[in-house]
Amino acid sequence: MKAPLALIALSLTLAGCGLKPLYAGGGSGAVANALTQVEVAPIEGKAGWLVGNALRDRLVGGGGDGSGGARYRLDVRLDDQIRGLGVRADDSVTRERRTLRARYQLIDTGNNAVLLDASAGSDAGIDVVQSEYATIAAENTALERLSEIVADQIVARLATYARTQPTAP
Repeated sequence: MKAPLALIALSLTLAGCGLKPLYAGGGSGAVANALTQVEVAPIEGKAGWLVGNALRDRLVGGGGDGSGGARYRLDVRLDDQIRGLGVRADDSVTRERRTLRARYQLIDTGNNAVLLDASAGSDAGIDVVQSEYATIAAENTALERLSEIVADQIVARLATYARTQPTAP
């Protein structure tokens, strides 16, 4: 009997906390509609191609296709680095860290105003093995994973911004 009362008390406490789902309304909600109005500007390099595709996959809709009719433009600059960490006695590297950082700006295409200026990033450890092919494959796999992570971070920040700004995306 005490458990149902505790559950009711807890639900009443949570109801007043002001938490709201970010994607309320699903695909037709305000945040989802705002995200479809964002066009991703071309991003340089292989990492840029991967991040750009990941962003377009997440921002499916109106402006995300690069047609130029979007209300907002997302400009992204990437910094992709690989650094050796572990070193053997013969000065050969045994471990690498691949770091992908993104500086991005959300721009209103109507007046070129910068609405959001932020950064995102992640890193991954890579074992350097005797097979050069295996090491290169691991570096590429790490870049693919990092591109997805960075794109997720950017879209989450855009969605949060859209939720807090009623007139912006």
